[in-house]
Amino acid sequence: MQKAASLPLPPADAQAASDTLAARIGESIDAAGGWIGFDRYMALALYAPGLGYYSGGSAKFGRDARDGSDFITAPELSPFFARTLARQFAPLIAQGLPRMMEFGAGTGRLAADLLLGLEQEGRLPQEYAIVELSGELRARQQETLAQRAPHLAARVRWLDALPDSFEGLIVGNEVLDAMPVQLYARIDGRWHERGVARTEPGAAAAFHFEDRVLADADVPAMQRDIPGDHDLVTETHAEAEGFIRAVGAMLARGAAFFIDYGFPAAEYYHPQRTGGTLMCHYRHHAHPDPFLYPGLQDITAHVNFSGVAAAAVETGLTVSGFASQARFLMNAGITELLMALDPSDARAFLPQANAVQKLLSEAEMGELFKVIALTRGLDDGTDASEPLAGFARGDRCHTL
Repeated sequence: MQKAASLPLPPADAQAASDTLAARIGESIDAAGGWIGFDRYMALALYAPGLGYYSGGSAKFGRDARDGSDFITAPELSPFFARTLARQFAPLIAQGLPRMMEFGAGTGRLAADLLLGLEQEGRLPQEYAIVELSGELRARQQETLAQRAPHLAARVRWLDALPDSFEGLIVGNEVLDAMPVQLYARIDGRWHERGVARTEPGAAAAFHFEDRVLADADVPAMQRDIPGDHDLVTETHAEAEGFIRAVGAMLARGAAFFIDYGFPAAEYYHPQRTGGTLMCHYRHHAHPDPFLYPGLQDITAHVNFSGVAAAAVETGLTVSGFASQARFLMNAGITELLMALDPSDARAFLPQANAVQKLLSEAEMGELFKVIALTRGLDDGTDASEPLAGFARGDRCHTL
């Protein structure tokens, strides 16, 4: 376990903001009678207005701790990630889907590079909408677009909420994993909901897990089906699944692609996965303590893609593909894009080749990350020349 003492100390102003958020979380616990579900704690730690991790002003995304960031995402790692997505999206735009929408746009790097890639494919969307509630992130996205794709920035607009109806393409990279999860613990054969309480009543910023026994009827079905009676901790994803239902209700025609780390339910809720998947990231250190520096660190859990698929089907969407990130990117042509570079120019080629290797390697992002495609009103094809070429080989829909 990563100890707080081995992590970098936050600057004084950041620590003060964290202390303010901790006090507000404490007030919420008091108002709820001394206990809140972990999903409520996670929502406050990540999204409390002006203080939460994603609504505050921390750097979040970057290459290493020296730039004040906590983790790196695929779009930041290599422009070939977005360029490859553009190869998948271009034939869909050609089917009469000229609008795009992105969730979880981060720094705006994916939006900028996707637009540049679609420009090269000759299939620029008429409009690229970003759903973003954080003013700080909107500003970063605008800056990134102005720097990387200034001639395309006018195509981008920002939304505060989902429109009632949308026809086009939707993309979300590492957005589902940042949605609050409920925690459940099986202890001595009995199921509990794992929530959060103050370590001492009235304490300023000290929290701890506290379990409450559940009646059998209140145990979620996924948990009830985990074999054995040994102790374990796991998560459920009601908010992410509710989000997918909202996307399904909105999507009149088109396709939604979500890329994230996670598993199908059979693997997610395997009896040997006894510790769950909850994890925190602070200054490029991964550790398990969600109560450290509230508002200054990311809190995340892997995605149950079976739950995502089921929620999509409930709203009439079709699950048109599910594959590892590596297989999807290779099917869509990432190696062809890389080989367009001159291998003899080591200074230009090797950094990009190393970055692509991280996107594809089973030991890095290639296997843990998955891509799921949810569609409505499209003629889905499986041949490499058809619109969903990213799933032409290695589709795992049968595992969902």
